[in-house]
Amino acid sequence: MDTHLLAAALPALGWAAHTSLLTHRLTTARRDPLTGLHTRDGFTTRADRITRRHPDAAVLLVDLDDFKAVNDTHGHAAGDAVITATAHRLTRWTGAHGITARLGGDEFATALTSLTPTTGLAALREALHRPVAHHGRWIDTSASLGICHLTDLPAPTLTDALAAADAAMYADKGHGRRNNH
Repeated sequence: MDTHLLAAALPALGWAAHTSLLTHRLTTARRDPLTGLHTRDGFTTRADRITRRHPDAAVLLVDLDDFKAVNDTHGHAAGDAVITATAHRLTRWTGAHGITARLGGDEFATALTSLTPTTGLAALREALHRPVAHHGRWIDTSASLGICHLTDLPAPTLTDALAAADAAMYADKGHGRRNNH
């Protein structure tokens, strides 16, 4: 091989390897290591696209009730099991109709292309209230939900939808934990 060609190819190979590494780091930075779900940054990018393209889109926020008590009573590994189960249940419910993310701690978000009665919001609520198995024990779980339909907003933006869903979620918490289904 010509040494001039090799000298020219080496920087290109170096840049290709560097680009691949940066792409991998960016991808993993946008994924939650425990659940594999998108993080807030990854969610915001994709959810914004959904809300701009689908006028009947909906945003859903989920917050686990009494999650600190799970960690305090059963340990952090049990808390991780509850977080992972919640992520799985939300992902299965969302399917190919949107994106689900773990925003942090015990808070999750979903942006759906539409939220209809056939989407089964009652089924989601029931799934999120099922106990989670961990080391031969059952851990009771419950979650508060906040939903915002873009059609209910004067300015249908992701920011406004998240704010409205957050307010609805806290109103749901106010109706009594473990009793809101």
